[in-house]
Amino acid sequence: MIEAMGMTKDTVLEQISLLQVGTIPVRLNRPCTVNDGIKVLTEKEQEECIRAYDEAGRPGRVMKFVPASGAASRMFQDWCLAFQEGGFRSRKKAVEFAEDLKKFAFFKDLQSLLHKNGLDFDRLVEEGRYVEILAHILTDKGLNYASLPKALLKFHAYGDESRTVLEEHIVEAVLYTRDSHDNCRMHVTVSPEHEGLVRAHLSGVLPAYEARYGVRLMVEVSVQQASTNTITVDLDNRPVRDRKGNLVFRPGGHGALLHNLYATDGDVIMIKNIDNVVPDRLKEEMVHHKKILGGYLVSTQKKTFQYIEALSVAGAGRVIASAERFLSDTFHASPPAGYSVRTERGKIDYLLGRLNRPVRVCGMVRNEGEPGGGPFWVDEENGSQTIQIVEQAQVNTDSEEQRSIWQSSTHFNPVDIACGIGDHRTRKFDLKRFVDEKAYIISRKMQNGIEIKTLELPGLWNGSMARWNTVFIEVPVETFNPVKTVYDLLRKQHGPS
Repeated sequence: MIEAMGMTKDTVLEQISLLQVGTIPVRLNRPCTVNDGIKVLTEKEQEECIRAYDEAGRPGRVMKFVPASGAASRMFQDWCLAFQEGGFRSRKKAVEFAEDLKKFAFFKDLQSLLHKNGLDFDRLVEEGRYVEILAHILTDKGLNYASLPKALLKFHAYGDESRTVLEEHIVEAVLYTRDSHDNCRMHVTVSPEHEGLVRAHLSGVLPAYEARYGVRLMVEVSVQQASTNTITVDLDNRPVRDRKGNLVFRPGGHGALLHNLYATDGDVIMIKNIDNVVPDRLKEEMVHHKKILGGYLVSTQKKTFQYIEALSVAGAGRVIASAERFLSDTFHASPPAGYSVRTERGKIDYLLGRLNRPVRVCGMVRNEGEPGGGPFWVDEENGSQTIQIVEQAQVNTDSEEQRSIWQSSTHFNPVDIACGIGDHRTRKFDLKRFVDEKAYIISRKMQNGIEIKTLELPGLWNGSMARWNTVFIEVPVETFNPVKTVYDLLRKQHGPS
């Protein structure tokens, strides 16, 4: 079984060892704030970024990357509970459920399915047959929404038309990846069990969007490799087995998608979560800030490459001070202990190693209480400090000091990232070289009535990118519109104008 997944026994034993050690907390120094780790661009700088982005987009350098493996089951937890219990726990909740349903983009699909089965929505409500309505939403008796990937749910309605989340991302790809030949590039990662459904959906909708916008949509689909799965253990660190006696493995979290990111054909890659989409009336501002992030990336890469070239030829000593300032001002990179007494050659080698890395420009929104990670200054083992995206599970909240720093965060990570994975010679970096292998996370879950421990690989935008050259830029909170529960779709930003 281990070999069939593309893994080795040594890999599994190493995973068990990590599960025994537990999560290794990062050492927070302070939160990143405006002008202390987070940049706020002037209007002129924003305009320059947009021009740089548009210039990079014309030859087809831009690709949209969407981690879309998330299942929709969590969105419908309350409804699933009501379905399992045979109804809502109060009449008030039942009435509100029926009233709210008419506001969702998938309501017309629900009505059609009910009608096909000889049922009428209003009659079912009058008779209190809410479980039957839920069955037509959640199970394969109807829409099957509790089992679909989030990518295939209808989020927004436009008159008689409604769009899935994946279709909204397709429209976004048209708006900010279109090149001079009208090609638009997008890469979607999905769970293996959903690959067929997603590919079928794309086959059905892509021709219509190509005709509507006059483009060629080049949409790639990939799955998380089985070799990135991780073993589960019980609380005594013994491997868990299923009823057939097989070892139990689970997906290794979004950090496992680093290989998928590397395998894309993109040069400037724009990452965004699957559920963070808005209807057309709000897309203009979203596209504006996407281009700002991408343009800042392109401009920063260009300057970085110039310094690398200057440091790689005779007489490089004359640019050492300038390169040091660039690293500090742009990437907030501080040299390690002992740097000041290095020889000129030693300083050049350090600067080249520090500059010659993948680059990411991350949008950060003001913290309004959303759960998730944020930007922090982190103390490194070599005595330097770096700016990092940190998840709460990485923090030692038993420490009053660390807990206080975590709680004082002013900004939140919405996963709005522009990535440059090529070097100054247009070769792809080996992205595995820049992972903080200690940034794994141990979680506890219940399975078949027993408590188990699971291992998440270093996350895609925290541990897996920890050694990238990083820039944080403040973006408006209006660019962050996640949908974690179905009722988030009733927020004004997801409704019609």
